[in-house]
Amino acid sequence: MLALTKKSKTAQRPLRVVVADDVREIQDLVTIWLQEEGHQVRHASNGREVVRVVCDEPTDLVITDIVMPEGDGWDAILTINRLRPATRILAISGGGKQMPADACLRVAKGVGADGVLKKPFGRSQLLAAVAQVSAPVG
Repeated sequence: MLALTKKSKTAQRPLRVVVADDVREIQDLVTIWLQEEGHQVRHASNGREVVRVVCDEPTDLVITDIVMPEGDGWDAILTINRLRPATRILAISGGGKQMPADACLRVAKGVGADGVLKKPFGRSQLLAAVAQVSAPVG
């Protein structure tokens, strides 16, 4: 198993990433972790906003929460896959009032997420998921 340290730099090329979460602290933490690895990060706070950002600017990877206001992560995944099929998607979720995290992520995978990660997660878990989802296919 590959151990990642705080000062390690990713072996992959820098990615253009959009982090979509309605919780600002999660956006900030994920952004710090990704920027430490050399990635460029933009933010969105809801499903509609993440689709707009992805359509406005080239994006390699979207990390999206599922339970968000104004368009959930499932709708965002479907729309991004239709409009920007080359963009990879990592769904994250801690669940909601009506659905536990595992079920949210199962549905996310079913509608087209390339990978899933259950909240809460740590830095090494996030970076491993990003590496796996963004690895070349084939």
